[in-house]
Amino acid sequence: MAPPAPSDFGGTWNMISNENFEPYMQRLDVDFATRKIAKLLKPQKVIEQNGDQFTIRTLSSLRNYHVEFKVGEEFEEDTKGLDNRKCMSLVSWDNDRLTCVQKGEKKNRGWTHWIEGDELHLELRCEDQVCKQVFKKA
Repeated sequence: MAPPAPSDFGGTWNMISNENFEPYMQRLDVDFATRKIAKLLKPQKVIEQNGDQFTIRTLSSLRNYHVEFKVGEEFEEDTKGLDNRKCMSLVSWDNDRLTCVQKGEKKNRGWTHWIEGDELHLELRCEDQVCKQVFKKA
């Protein structure tokens, strides 16, 4: 039997802050119109976690994004609805943080999720830009 996961991310989370999102989207070559709309959105994250198996749905009025993965197993991620690229993604535990490295056209790309109290933190990285998002448990 697998040891328990270091943190439980399961639940519904509502965005409360989104810092440096536009420069991050620019690094991903997201077009101007999409950036203007996207930065106004307050998406909701729905995370289902079964040990090291995750399903993360990001829901907004503009578009939805869905990703499924198992911690420690590399998978091909299709970022359709985000920046429409394919990349090889690997998510691993870093103590009680979930860290993803995405290998593809863009350098230094990935994200880190962690929980502090009733808040879910997400740091998105691409090249030299870092976007920080915070969600509160619904």
